[in-house]
Amino acid sequence: VLQASQLGTGHAVMQALPGVAPDARVLVVCGDVPLVRAETLQDCLDGLEGAHVSLLTAVPDDAAALGRIVRGPSGDVLRIVEYRDASEAERGISEINTGILAAPAAQLASVLAKVTPANAQGEFYLTDIVGLTVQAGERVNAVRLADADEALGVNDREQLAQIERICQRRRASALLQAGMSMADPGRVDIRGTVRHGRDCFLDINVILEGAVELGDGVELGPGVVVRNSRLGDGVRVEAFTVIDGAEVAADCTLGPFARIRPGTCLAEGVRIGNFVETKKTSMGPGSKANHLAYLGDATIGDDCNIGAGTVTCNYDGIDKHPTTIGDRVFVGTNSTLVAPITLASDAFVAAGSTVTTRVDAGELAVGRSRQRNIAGWTRPDRRKSKDEGAH
Repeated sequence: VLQASQLGTGHAVMQALPGVAPDARVLVVCGDVPLVRAETLQDCLDGLEGAHVSLLTAVPDDAAALGRIVRGPSGDVLRIVEYRDASEAERGISEINTGILAAPAAQLASVLAKVTPANAQGEFYLTDIVGLTVQAGERVNAVRLADADEALGVNDREQLAQIERICQRRRASALLQAGMSMADPGRVDIRGTVRHGRDCFLDINVILEGAVELGDGVELGPGVVVRNSRLGDGVRVEAFTVIDGAEVAADCTLGPFARIRPGTCLAEGVRIGNFVETKKTSMGPGSKANHLAYLGDATIGDDCNIGAGTVTCNYDGIDKHPTTIGDRVFVGTNSTLVAPITLASDAFVAAGSTVTTRVDAGELAVGRSRQRNIAGWTRPDRRKSKDEGAH
């Protein structure tokens, strides 16, 4: 429903009511109050029992320029006064209106018809229905929030950041209550759903995004990012490693400074070390790539060693091609595997090789130029001085 002319909160509800069944219950919620819980909204609806209007109130640390709840001598709600229209005494009231209320649709439509814009802003205030309901001799029920933070609204980027911190504090608290351990709950961000086993630990500045599942005893080091991934029991992730869209089996060790990209599937006991990147790659149990490697579109068997500086050349400028490596394969340091290529089980690639054709079982692949040592070689002259080199 479009409120083409923005004439106040009461006017906004008036625009929506024609589409609401007369026997319905109406719950009015503010779009800029993101911390309110579903349970709290249910409490507001439950407050309609024996009342014509139910509203949520709060007592924040700073009532600021929010509407105040005016109560009578017996404590009953009499009306809501907006800050601009409030007297000094009314501005001293600590209980504020959250803007959230519930009422039967027919009752709401009837009382809104009596609201006028006779106020400092010249608007139709939804809050006026409280005083009008009381004047008609009907009951208004106020449900006070136990946690005033639920009523916080977002009006600028600073408030948005403050509310994000509260939201993160809530999520961290829920994980702690469920058995997760954290070095500092104030420095963990949960940006999705997290399922976890027993005795997991999150170090500082860990970010969990999307659907994340952690088995028992998983440890995430400082600065680790895990996104839409599943980590098995006993997985240890060292500092500043990014895991995205991966399946990591039990007892793997990843990082530090590793990047595990979507489509990676690591079997039990795999080790991925510093500055290793994987993409659409599976590695069998016990295989390892401990240093400075890129493994893309690769299928690697059991108990393989991928040496430092190894690169799978999977992209020819147009298409991606696979690298298939069997079991117990040793790939020496600084090797280049030009895909599509297969290294059969028990193959061995000598360090510094560029491998372009299949290596069969038990074979040694040496793909490098022959070394030459030149006797009598003379070092270049020392560099000329600035004067000697000036022309």
